[in-house]
Amino acid sequence: MNRTAVILFNLGGPDTPEAVRPFLFNLFYDPAIIGLPNPLRWFVAKLISARRAPTARHIYAEMGGGSPILPNTLVQARALESALADLGEVRCFPAMRYWHPMTEAVAREVATFAPTQILLLPLYPQFSTTTTASSKKAWDRAARAAGITAPTHYACCYPRQPGFVSAIADLIAPHYEKALAHGRPRILFSAHGLPKKIVDAGDPYQAQVEMTVAAVVEKLALPGLDHVVCYQSRVGPLEWIGPSTEDEIARAGRERVPAVVVPVAFVSEHSETLVELDIEYRKRAAQTGVPFYTRVPTVSAHPDFIRGLADIARALVRKPPVVPARICPGHCAKCPTAA
Repeated sequence: MNRTAVILFNLGGPDTPEAVRPFLFNLFYDPAIIGLPNPLRWFVAKLISARRAPTARHIYAEMGGGSPILPNTLVQARALESALADLGEVRCFPAMRYWHPMTEAVAREVATFAPTQILLLPLYPQFSTTTTASSKKAWDRAARAAGITAPTHYACCYPRQPGFVSAIADLIAPHYEKALAHGRPRILFSAHGLPKKIVDAGDPYQAQVEMTVAAVVEKLALPGLDHVVCYQSRVGPLEWIGPSTEDEIARAGRERVPAVVVPVAFVSEHSETLVELDIEYRKRAAQTGVPFYTRVPTVSAHPDFIRGLADIARALVRKPPVVPARICPGHCAKCPTAA
């Protein structure tokens, strides 16, 4: 009987106030985030995590003291296990990059499970060297250390996966209808930002975010839809890709346009949605005169999204195997299918 381990890559989040600083250190110590050599990277990570911890603790206090990302991911995992019952015995293992359950511990747990095949499924729909690639490298190291030898199949990205797109469109619809009562709405498709130099170096994340938005807009089929792709969570002195979500909210205020904010790169609720979008940006909307502000939920365990993930998993183990075609523009040198 087949025993399939599905590894769900995600960033993770601190589960207590005491976990905030070590979580931040793990994040900034990742060479995919700060590309300095050691020991300089270690010192910089220590410095940034110490400086940012008080503000971050306040943010997590707004959510009860910790991140909901692991409980949300566990719900997705159980739903996906049910959707993949046709593959035999299936267990989904959340593997978090920067907090528990950490990748190394998960690899040891998977080794004990002794699967006949392993599927690596990122919960980052759009590929980036800072998220998916970092998680994949961490898994490869941990799997070697745990002595895992089972055949392993990897899904790098799914920015236009029909189930993912359908789930977003379905969640948008009621919020858009409510916004219509206040004028012609503008949909702000908000994704986590990246420093511009990372994208200029060939990271395909921005191109794939735009693919997702184009697919959702097509699925919505609303003639003349007013929408924009924007980016949130900018930190530090570097130039980041734009426009920023905050600036687009201010523009909607100046133009007296209802704003429907859609988290298009997050698949579960966490600080960037529950605090940044729901509290900080809602306050910004009120201050700048936005007549109506609403935030669409993440896809979480929406049935269409779970079916989409199941379809990706089945494609990975299909015989003959499905070879992914390159979907990124030519300037995306770090597209994972470029080879």
